[in-house]
Amino acid sequence: MELLNIKNLDLAGKKVFIRCDFNVPMDEFGNISDDRRIRSALATINYCLDQDCSVVLGSHLGRPDGQVVEKYSLIPVARRIQHLLKREVILAKDVVGEDALSKAAALRQGEVLLLENLRYEDGETKNDKELSKKLSSMADFYINDAFGVSHRAHSSVEGITHFFDNNHKAAGFLLQKEIQFFGKLIQNPVRPFAAIVGGSKVSGKLEALINLLPRVDKILIGGGMAFTFLKKLGHDIGASLVEDDLLEDAGHIMDEAKKLGVKFYLPVDVVAAEKFAEDSIIKITSSQEIPAGWMGLDIGPATVRLYKEVLGDVQTVLWNGPMGVYEMDKFARGSNEIAHFVADSYATTVVGGGDTADLVQRIGVDDEMTFISTGGGASLELLEGKILPGVASLMIKED
Repeated sequence: MELLNIKNLDLAGKKVFIRCDFNVPMDEFGNISDDRRIRSALATINYCLDQDCSVVLGSHLGRPDGQVVEKYSLIPVARRIQHLLKREVILAKDVVGEDALSKAAALRQGEVLLLENLRYEDGETKNDKELSKKLSSMADFYINDAFGVSHRAHSSVEGITHFFDNNHKAAGFLLQKEIQFFGKLIQNPVRPFAAIVGGSKVSGKLEALINLLPRVDKILIGGGMAFTFLKKLGHDIGASLVEDDLLEDAGHIMDEAKKLGVKFYLPVDVVAAEKFAEDSIIKITSSQEIPAGWMGLDIGPATVRLYKEVLGDVQTVLWNGPMGVYEMDKFARGSNEIAHFVADSYATTVVGGGDTADLVQRIGVDDEMTFISTGGGASLELLEGKILPGVASLMIKED
């Protein structure tokens, strides 16, 4: 998949609208706790500034549902971008209101304007054509560098692209990198290729698992989703999370893996607790006989040893989804140990955004990974074999 390239645009001295993904986590005091998504956008922003462009930045933050909600204001984001760019960042008071439009019109070369939260506009998530048109009127060129929302057909992501021809729109450096990395991973990985798939539910990963099966050599399952597979095998899983309506799908995936010669691994033991709480009593139990009323909340030490052994010879690792409830220290050990092992390996290691990216950053091994995606949902849809709405209109059509 080849995308329209920012380097092929004649940007010199022009006005550019860059759709970024500044949907960053905040602590209870409104401070940004992880600015990786902001730092990831700097290459594209600086490239435009080096071309003497005036730059309009657009992003969402959280889910204000079309309302102006103070805690979702981009004021902290504007401060952080200003600090990282080492130049003033003008913040508009609205998205396409009088303030934003007048500031965009008055923007001079080398100046940066950040619009307020795009999702303050009700039409953003509805892909409203009028909103797309107003956003497009602010600039001569459109650049999408927001991989994390490119699976959404929103006004600033998909709708706006229809107001620019192929000589006036392109993918930014981050979006290019994400698409190329996942493309290579799916089409031409260095083998053996293992996928570690975790998280709470099978339903969110079902299509990705089906699409991965013909492409990988090994699949290692963890997290709450493992119990749907274990129940399908007839094991006692106690009160663990299970999706009964997906038992047949789980069986189909395991049958398909066997047919394709893909090694399919499930936890052999778990850390179980009587209740979902930090102060709960825990015990390690076989994954085949979790006591009634108890729930598995992390993979156990035998599974950690097994998974390390299985990963010992692989050359490419894709990891999407934690092995347990990593937000609670008591149930984070399995995820942490696998993260350290993957980080220390010589394999190409790709972390599929979302909770897994948060996990590796939290324990300080993010710099050891080959690539960390900035989009959990977007990376999953790529793995499902889908063409993302925000990418479709930036693709170079083959003759």
